[in-house]
Amino acid sequence: MNILVCISSVPETTTKIRFTEDNKKFDENEVKWIINPWDELALTRALELKEQGAGVNEITVVTVGSPTTDQVLRKALAIGADKAIRINAEPTDAWFTAHQLAEVVKNGNYDIIMAGIDSSDYNGMAVGSMLAELANLPSIAGMSALNIEGGKITVKREIAGGKESIEASAPFVAIVQKGIAIEPKIAGMRGVMNARRKPLDVVEPVDAEVQTEFLSFELPAPKGKCVMIEPGNEAELMDKLANEAKAL
Repeated sequence: MNILVCISSVPETTTKIRFTEDNKKFDENEVKWIINPWDELALTRALELKEQGAGVNEITVVTVGSPTTDQVLRKALAIGADKAIRINAEPTDAWFTAHQLAEVVKNGNYDIIMAGIDSSDYNGMAVGSMLAELANLPSIAGMSALNIEGGKITVKREIAGGKESIEASAPFVAIVQKGIAIEPKIAGMRGVMNARRKPLDVVEPVDAEVQTEFLSFELPAPKGKCVMIEPGNEAELMDKLANEAKAL
């Protein structure tokens, strides 16, 4: 069984966000790039299944991006992925990105295609579902558990008021959320050294029309001044909550 994990490169959560060109472009200077947390948990679960002897033979990671994203692919290889693919294009929007990933899926031999339900940069929550449709594959969204035992694939997904257990047949797209794995794996020194020898293939993008244009970005308004209330002054607290806080 072969697993393909779709990953994206996102700014570290402590990155100070700035924009250039009259707030029309994200300023990438001094940005530390990491694997999108949801995608990293998907990769972690794929590696766990391989380590458990669940019949997983090979794990490939794929991303859409410029050469700057090679560092996150190398990290994925250091964690334990066997191969990496970079589609040499800027991930302009979800539609364009899904088209590129679908082409890799069609040209490969993958039983499970895993993608995070969201990304921590634009929070679009669209690529996984689009990928499944473009690749003509069934998908399971909101997945919080994935197990393979004796060739039988079982998953759990979050639904309103509880969880749903499903038996799945490969190939399919697994759109995963937090809970699929507990903690991301940390690359050891041996993994970092081995990552240099693992294949990282660069492929050219296919034609796909970009559907989205970003007109401008806007930072959230700065936080208001902190108001201190003396202990025991419940009346003042209730007054401020009812009047001042309500107006914010």
